[in-house]
Amino acid sequence: MTSTVRLPRVDSDTNALINGLLGELDKRRPRNYLRACYYDGRRAVRRFGSGMIPPEYFKLGLVLGWSAKAVDILARRCNLDGYTWTGGDLDSLGYQEVMDENFFGAESSSAVISSLINGPAFLINTTGAEGTDEPESLIHVADAMNATGELNGRTRRLNNLLSVLKRDQERNPLDLVLYLDGETLVASRDRANRRWSVDWSEHPWGVPAEAMIYKPRTGRPFGSSRISRVVMSLQDRALRTMIRMEGHADLFSYPELWMLGADPREVLVDDDGNPLPAWQAMMGRIKGIPDDDQATDERLSRADVKQFQQSSPTPHTELFQQCANDFAGETDLPVSALGVQAKTNTTTADGSDNAEKQLVAEAEGATDDWSPALRRCMARALAIKNDLDEIPAELASLATKWRPHAYLSRSAAADAGTKQLSVVPWLAETEVGLELLGLSDQQIKRAMAEKRRKGSLSLTDRLTQNPPAAEGQQQDTSAPQQAAGAPSNS
Repeated sequence: MTSTVRLPRVDSDTNALINGLLGELDKRRPRNYLRACYYDGRRAVRRFGSGMIPPEYFKLGLVLGWSAKAVDILARRCNLDGYTWTGGDLDSLGYQEVMDENFFGAESSSAVISSLINGPAFLINTTGAEGTDEPESLIHVADAMNATGELNGRTRRLNNLLSVLKRDQERNPLDLVLYLDGETLVASRDRANRRWSVDWSEHPWGVPAEAMIYKPRTGRPFGSSRISRVVMSLQDRALRTMIRMEGHADLFSYPELWMLGADPREVLVDDDGNPLPAWQAMMGRIKGIPDDDQATDERLSRADVKQFQQSSPTPHTELFQQCANDFAGETDLPVSALGVQAKTNTTTADGSDNAEKQLVAEAEGATDDWSPALRRCMARALAIKNDLDEIPAELASLATKWRPHAYLSRSAAADAGTKQLSVVPWLAETEVGLELLGLSDQQIKRAMAEKRRKGSLSLTDRLTQNPPAAEGQQQDTSAPQQAAGAPSNS
């Protein structure tokens, strides 16, 4: 439990708000940490059963990466490709600089993954520190493990946001930032004297943070995790099956033998007469057994070896495949993505997978939920970049541009674009038309630049062939006059 924070020169309401948000972080931390463990592959199954499985198998630390697959495969279909602005030229506002200086392509992917793991992720706008080499406009990403706030249900914006930057070994905060409407509080605690230093700053940006939320719904404004309780339960079930398979491989895959009429102290020993370890006895091959051919009762004293057939691992593998099928159905993943071959044909007439279509629909819904936060964050970043006091109204047409959620080959994309351009031919001369043909942003920019360059060269050629008339003279654009003395038609 985090200790109570008392910041100097801060009113009681603000201190109460900080402690309330810290308490919310502590409350949510166990589940958030558990989901992070599933994603990072640090979740080993607990001991189960009635003691039939030796305890050594629970020390193997067997894990599965299915939960990470559920997050990563969806995240890879939700790639932010940039922004578009119908109201003007984004590069004139320093858009490309903001993208490059903040590595925002990678930062947005980080926010997507954090949102899928925990439900919300937070985008925070700040200004670079004066006198340093920091960019003028900064965008940070905070996950639900270290940041939380109050979401206003009427404005759909954050009333505040608390971000804990550093903690000590007892998980008490050392550095934290509280974002309020028009104000930002930065607090740091000295490790030696345990005293807090506080710095206030004002800005015109309201609460400079946005919440990217996966699957928001009424009653759960901060959404849900992709790693749901069902997903965790199915992964645990598959892990238990793996442990049973490990035990089966060691204990039940060797043929069981028993001997009649032979002394184990003479047969199952090494050259020095010491008893063989169990694994050597099972792995070894019995070449000969001492026998008493003078025995009168062969049923009791003559050596004889019998064998039980080894147990098949098929029931375990079939159960593991069923776990994979259940997990794939819950997360809309192809079964083959989990390393298991599908038992039935899951492809449609066009060659696609049924699960892939559902995954594309899930990706479209997720990006629709994330787009408003990403738009507002970039609009605020551009306003900070241009040292404005408010976000220009013209930036209301700023829109996110996502990479296609379905995987299309270049030929398929070009074919679909050609059919659309045949209906509206004039689109072929625009950037939108080139985008429909499947060209990348860099290719589109190069193509348009080449077109403008050729257009300027053709204009130069026309002016060279027909130079403008001198000042005070009228340029003769009529046809050449008939030569003197030439016959006339009249």
